[in-house]
Amino acid sequence: MKLKNIPPIPAVLLAIISVQGGAAIAKGIFPFLGATGTATIRIVLSAIILGLAYRPNLKTITATQWKLVIPYGVVLGAMNLSFYLSLAKIPLGLAVTLEFIGPLALAVSTSRKALDFLWAIMASAGIFLIAPWGENSNIDLIGASLALLAGAFWAAYIIIGGKVSKTMESGDAVSIGMAVASCVVLPFAFADGGLAQVNAKLLTLGLAIALLSSAIPYTLEMSALKHIPAKTFSILMSLEPAVAAICGILFLSEHLSIVEWLAIALVVVASLGASLVKKQTKNEVADPNIEI
Repeated sequence: MKLKNIPPIPAVLLAIISVQGGAAIAKGIFPFLGATGTATIRIVLSAIILGLAYRPNLKTITATQWKLVIPYGVVLGAMNLSFYLSLAKIPLGLAVTLEFIGPLALAVSTSRKALDFLWAIMASAGIFLIAPWGENSNIDLIGASLALLAGAFWAAYIIIGGKVSKTMESGDAVSIGMAVASCVVLPFAFADGGLAQVNAKLLTLGLAIALLSSAIPYTLEMSALKHIPAKTFSILMSLEPAVAAICGILFLSEHLSIVEWLAIALVVVASLGASLVKKQTKNEVADPNIEI
């Protein structure tokens, strides 16, 4: 069965599993390439795949479009890099949960509904439970901060991506944006020295990560969005922190405490609630290429 022929809801769920499976594989090669090297391999290979798939004509890109797509790519690269750096220090499920705070805060801050304050309180409670308050906490403060930073970049990505989507074809935007993101992360990878360890096996794993984290979910989500409302898509995407936690258990043996599961549940419910009450406007565009 071709990816585009998969029914919309299973397609979104498969896309979520694909992204988190890719993140789990990525974390598995951190000991060899480091977080920075792994992020760079993934982004560069994704840029190559998307460039070959969409073949954007750079000569037709206007100055106005460049002014949008370059910041779009910069934020995309920074988001990926900070997320991968957080993964090196905290479990996958917690990293995704903290990262989710960014778009959730954006959704709540742009709403005037009183009910959205409830979702903000629930998400804040989730952060409170995860936060490394005491010396005995097993959550790394730097890792948690990097995940929150990735969430802030995610929110910026949504804002800029919405503007880009109104001026460029999605395929051109994401392929050029990923190329710009490659330019952002490459200097960090060279400085870190992780790329010096690249061999055929690690490059193959990097290709798998690029496919699972970008090419496959992007195709699945773009296909699904043609058949389901953006609101339904957002509701399904709210399950991502829970799926990430499960992938962390299955692939990385990252078992979480009851308190950490409760924190994830609070953020998931807050995200679901915000999606359910969200008012859709006719000009709203749901960008599926948000995930790391």
